Amino acid sequence: MALPTWDHPEPLAVDSAPVPEYGAGSLADVLPTLAAGMSVPDMTAAIPELTPADRNCVFLIDGLGWEQLRAHPDEAPFMTSLLASSRGGTGRPITAGYPATTATSLASIGTGLPPGAHGLPGYTARNPATGELMNQLRWNPWTDPRAWQPHPTIFQLADAVGVHTAQVSSPTFQNTPLTKVALSGGTFHGRLSGEERMDLAAEQLAAGDRSLVYTYYAEVDGKGHRFGIDSDPWRGQLMYVDRLVQRLAEQLPPRSALYVTADHGMIDIPFDEQHRIDFDEDWELRAGVALLGGEGRARHVYAVPGAQADVLTCWREVLGEQFWIASRDEAIAAGWFGPRVDERVYARLGDVIAAARDDVLIIASEREPKESAMVGNHGSMTAVEQLVPLLQVRS
Repeated sequence: MALPTWDHPEPLAVDSAPVPEYGAGSLADVLPTLAAGMSVPDMTAAIPELTPADRNCVFLIDGLGWEQLRAHPDEAPFMTSLLASSRGGTGRPITAGYPATTATSLASIGTGLPPGAHGLPGYTARNPATGELMNQLRWNPWTDPRAWQPHPTIFQLADAVGVHTAQVSSPTFQNTPLTKVALSGGTFHGRLSGEERMDLAAEQLAAGDRSLVYTYYAEVDGKGHRFGIDSDPWRGQLMYVDRLVQRLAEQLPPRSALYVTADHGMIDIPFDEQHRIDFDEDWELRAGVALLGGEGRARHVYAVPGAQADVLTCWREVLGEQFWIASRDEAIAAGWFGPRVDERVYARLGDVIAAARDDVLIIASEREPKESAMVGNHGSMTAVEQLVPLLQVRS
């Protein structure tokens, strides 16, 4: 008697996902490496390709992935000229971390910790204390920031040993909980225009014999979400931010290093049922699910008690050819969130975790109407989302 055969391709193996380079070449490794070069105690130079500088500036461009930058040399001539300088002159990118999304990545770069340690594991995640989904970008519903993310930032640690430390960003972000838990330490300087931020970042670099300065620009990501990375508004923003990078690079004081990086890349997803799977209209995917967290390409799925195994089986059966589908423990063992997951973070992760490999989304048209309407998306471990530049200019 012949054994029954699987009637469609096997689901993607969990260990086939390209895990970020935690500990050697991820966003979480950037500031510890720079701080170690400035003799901040207990810091590890985790990215060995980088050489120390007395004054370091990190310019994070939200949404500008490595592959998008390389594909647009005409719109970004200055940054294109710096591609060979990336990652200490190797011409290679670094990885964002999983999920490749803003709240997670900003916490990673600011704390120097991977997501499993800092505890912001996605766009939305369950708060185990309340059972509610928490939006970690907008910090809604409210929870105590220091309880949610108790680790000090690299800026705080550097400031404590006499490094001149500053953040230069939009005034909107000065008092947000995300800024407090991820980027606080030293002084915050709010400036509206990109040009003002570049000029002030250069001034702040020059203000100390040892300086650590962070600056940020958001609208490349904003235009990508709304119009897509194949749009004129997105290309216009890339042209603008390229000029900002050059403006800052030309003002660097002596003994400085400027690093230009990003929190994630982006991919445009077509608006059809093949590419956008609607959780709110799919009874199979909804069965046994209490909460749907994360975002379209990086989902946390929280099962009703006792249904975890059934939900995992169903999601793997329905989506396993297009998504890496893992149980919480499988994702942790595979290192998706870093080499360890702290006890306080464990239950924030989904019982089932779905990371897109193909050009697909799991939308939720009723409960997430705005997110479901976005053209450009990100979150997963594919190269287009995960790889980010670490361009370098030194004076």
